[in-house]
Amino acid sequence: MVYGKYDDPGTKNRDITRAERHRAMGTTTPVRLLKTSDYRKNELEEIIKIRKGEAAPTLSFGKFFWQTEHFSFQRPTFYTSVRMHSTRNDNMEVPYNGEGLMNHHRGDGTNYITRTGDEYTNIAPVYDWQKIPGTTILQKPELPSENEIQKTGLTDFVGAVTDGKYGAVAYDFKSPHDPLSAKKAWFFFDDEYVCLGTEINSREKLPVATTLNQCLLQSDVLVMNGNQKSAMPKGERQLDQVKWILHDGIGYVFPEAQKVNLSNQAQTGSWFKINRQSDSPKDEISKNVFKLWIDHGQQPRNASYQYIVVPGTTEAEMDKAGQQIAILSNTPEIQAVKHTGLNICQAVFYTSGEIQVANGLKIGMDSPGTVMVKIVGSSVKQISVADPSRILGKIHVSVTGRIIENGHNFRSFWNQEKEVSNIAIDLPQGVYAGQSVTIEL
Repeated sequence: MVYGKYDDPGTKNRDITRAERHRAMGTTTPVRLLKTSDYRKNELEEIIKIRKGEAAPTLSFGKFFWQTEHFSFQRPTFYTSVRMHSTRNDNMEVPYNGEGLMNHHRGDGTNYITRTGDEYTNIAPVYDWQKIPGTTILQKPELPSENEIQKTGLTDFVGAVTDGKYGAVAYDFKSPHDPLSAKKAWFFFDDEYVCLGTEINSREKLPVATTLNQCLLQSDVLVMNGNQKSAMPKGERQLDQVKWILHDGIGYVFPEAQKVNLSNQAQTGSWFKINRQSDSPKDEISKNVFKLWIDHGQQPRNASYQYIVVPGTTEAEMDKAGQQIAILSNTPEIQAVKHTGLNICQAVFYTSGEIQVANGLKIGMDSPGTVMVKIVGSSVKQISVADPSRILGKIHVSVTGRIIENGHNFRSFWNQEKEVSNIAIDLPQGVYAGQSVTIEL
């Protein structure tokens, strides 16, 4: 939940098409829990105060629910999540009782972002269901039948690495609906997160779009393209050489000036179109919506994208936003990002390889996997790993420099000839496969 008060929009299935489900939660449940147990008492007390409007959020966490391919990330000023699917689960709930009739793509790497909790309140009737935040989707003339919504995932390599506070998400995406594939990854830090996509391929003669966000229009939209900053009048347009965009305190930064599509205007629809319940209003309604996406063109081959999301920022801060982010690689083999302020490097290895993290420091893996390292000076002090495919018993990480420590779940081996330490880390098995492991050095 967002701050323990609002539903995470990414967790919703057919209930996203119910008007009454888009509300802040009351205190009944946490109060009852406190009467029965003091387990996690401080968190429950904070949630009650937040729900009463008596306190602001304080908790920071990064948590991956490895059984359901869902990652949630919170800081006191924002909340975001990534929803995915794999061969281990289905993409979406069946549209029982005539609800959720256009939910085909809401599990395809969905990345909602919220500061206040009401950015998506009752937006569903006017939504563009092929431009879900975070997703890369083939833009079809219309969605398939509602009977075609639920599909079993087609890819094993889906997961995340986290130490409980920071994390990176990996998604070797294969669409269950369309001839479309992509390698997508997200890298989460305190004040920003990085979104990378590569090897975007489609055989269909239709455009493919990656959507950064689609939410209620809450403020002016400021755009910096070239050296010109301007507030956009309402409408829909393609913009070239865009460096950043700011809407409702959330910045979207492009490390390389980018051509993007922006819509900040009214969208129309009805509840009955997405929910055929007898009490669903049939009247057409209109809401102002902010929509931002990258058009990869028809039949893209090896297309890519990269952008940084900066929540809780201002116009004055935008020119400096993202300056501590170094995108080390965005290739079909490795997607990797380093935060130079935190000295954290996160990497997704789709195959064996290595990445240069700093002068004199390389990190490598001899198999696919995800890794996060914390660096002090030129030395690695903490390593977190996970196996998105859930097939390995151990994962092997190589680090420049000599490490001779061993622990109950890892062993290090010094290769003097290559001046590299090879670290074998035991991975969780059974129902815990996919969970992260963190070791201290």
